[in-house]
Amino acid sequence: MRKAVHTTCLIVTVLLAGSKSILAQENADCLMCHDDKALKGKARGRTVSMHVDEKKFSSSVHGSLTCITCHIDLARSELPHAEDVPRVDCGICHSNEQEQHAASLHGKAISRGDALAPHCSDCHGTHDIVSVSSSESAVAPLKIPFVCGRCHQEGSVVQKQRVIHQDHIIDNYSESIHGEGLLRKGLIVAPTCASCHTAHRILPHTDPASSIARRNIATTCAKCHGQIESVHRKVIKGELWEKRAHILPACIDCHQPHKIRKVFYDQGMADADCMRCHENRDLSAKSDGRSLFVRLDDLNHSRHAKIACSQCHTGVTASRLRPCETITQKVDCSSCHAEVGAQYQTSMHGRLLAQNDPNAPTCKECHGTHGVGGRTEPRSPIFATNIPALCGKCHREGEKAAVRYAGTQHEIIEHYTESIHGKGLMKSGLTVTATCTNCHTAHRVLPKTDSASSVNPKNVPTTCGRCHHGIEEQFSLSIHATKVGHTDRELPMCSDCHSAHTIRRADEEGFKLDIMTKCGRCHESIAETYFDTYHGKVSQLGYTKTAKCYDCHGAHDILPTSDPRSHLSRENVVGTCQKCHPGATRRFAGYLTHATHHDPEKYPFLFWTFWGMTSLLIGTFVFGGIHTLLWLPRALQMRRARSRLSKMNIENDEPSRGIPPDEGNGRGA
Repeated sequence: MRKAVHTTCLIVTVLLAGSKSILAQENADCLMCHDDKALKGKARGRTVSMHVDEKKFSSSVHGSLTCITCHIDLARSELPHAEDVPRVDCGICHSNEQEQHAASLHGKAISRGDALAPHCSDCHGTHDIVSVSSSESAVAPLKIPFVCGRCHQEGSVVQKQRVIHQDHIIDNYSESIHGEGLLRKGLIVAPTCASCHTAHRILPHTDPASSIARRNIATTCAKCHGQIESVHRKVIKGELWEKRAHILPACIDCHQPHKIRKVFYDQGMADADCMRCHENRDLSAKSDGRSLFVRLDDLNHSRHAKIACSQCHTGVTASRLRPCETITQKVDCSSCHAEVGAQYQTSMHGRLLAQNDPNAPTCKECHGTHGVGGRTEPRSPIFATNIPALCGKCHREGEKAAVRYAGTQHEIIEHYTESIHGKGLMKSGLTVTATCTNCHTAHRVLPKTDSASSVNPKNVPTTCGRCHHGIEEQFSLSIHATKVGHTDRELPMCSDCHSAHTIRRADEEGFKLDIMTKCGRCHESIAETYFDTYHGKVSQLGYTKTAKCYDCHGAHDILPTSDPRSHLSRENVVGTCQKCHPGATRRFAGYLTHATHHDPEKYPFLFWTFWGMTSLLIGTFVFGGIHTLLWLPRALQMRRARSRLSKMNIENDEPSRGIPPDEGNGRGA
């Protein structure tokens, strides 16, 4: 293949220029061959792709340059040039960076011939290099940990060959305060590997010139932490770091380089000041009499154990005997939980609170006050098995939330606990099963009529797909999916067949017998024809092992029969029948499943046969009936005549002529 491509390139260039000796000067000359995606070649003993994407190259920082600006060795080469092209020397333009790189650990590894040593292109790319300020750059801040992780990830070849190394460098970084800021919150100002180790002059910490050498570490950290000396004024006088190295602690003595965590300090107002009053069990509010007692043990074991009282109860004045006298506002949880707070405000709960509805639930009603626990803690009210009871406080039948939608839904919590989801959670303890918050979300609860709601019909498949991902993938390609089934009619969603709160196992007999009725709500005429068939009549008798709609058409991957992927396509119909009828053949599969005598256009033979036989039957009975009615007077007349003759014979004691003797009166002939 490679020889053919090179031969083609040679022919093209010869035809275009009319000469055997064509010199590569313009990018178009190079792209005549390198625009081919199938082009392969040898580079330092390896077979690699030689394809160059012209569009990406044109939009790169080098887009204004010609190929031979970098590939100087090819400036006077004939086409096609030699296969093994010398590596580009980036130092021609980037001399300062090249000098730093040559002196670094990476550069020294290259000079001694280490095949694993990274070159410029390993980090920056080749023909698609964009500015580091662009998010598309291979060395953009958000991508730096992954670029470095290619070699320094735990278990990599580079990491294993080091004599002295730290374990789990990248993993530890991603869990540190720096890594959280960068990778989880997207703070591109957070330090990356290059911020501490520099980009090109990477040296071991034992080298005095290294940015992470003991005597230089404070300067490196101060690039971001400008007030580092004032922050540590109670620990050490900052200027002594440089003057008395190895005696005074450096940053890394307290903050491990790749495991930097948040450090908590005593707040300006100690919790002890608050507990002087709030440890009293009898303390209550004057306005409404509610208890103001705070169980310190609950607080110490909560998610807010490291949060001071004054951080939540803002507005206190420490100079007062009772600091909380100055509090005029309620705790605002969104001060720390801004994203969750924004979701809550747009939710039905938040809207009710904005309307000063006394029934609107606040954060503390679900999460508690001082004993706030995480969703992974069994004692927490938001632990999976506790969610139904938590939501049931308002949504159980007769409670304040249930009253709002009276007449539309009833016994929601009761139905849920008896559903397959509820049984899995409440009876089997499966905390991975769906709870109220999995479907309705935790903080952005909206009515299903709202297009942004997680239970809005158009969003239901995505919501269910969070757990049932494989089924969602099948459903998204089916004729019932909104992106596939283009129709003005309302398409069915998960809840139409499985319901919302009374979901049953699909292998239960009740579900199997009920599914035809659910399909019939949309496919009325088809359902009627199904119940006219053998399958349908047997199903109506309660027999679940006969074929139902989903046995033939599929459950979540329903497609038109014209689609080759359909269960009923010509390619698959025999296999579908063989699921129940192992000996089924192509002729067997030709059975007209929904054929009835009601459609003269689709099934004229059945239609005319049925009505012909019906007409014949009706005609026979009508003719026979008319004949019987017409013969009835004659039959009655004959009966009366026979009766008279019988009487005469009895009176005369002689048999009547032409009439046989009455066998019932005991007389002989």
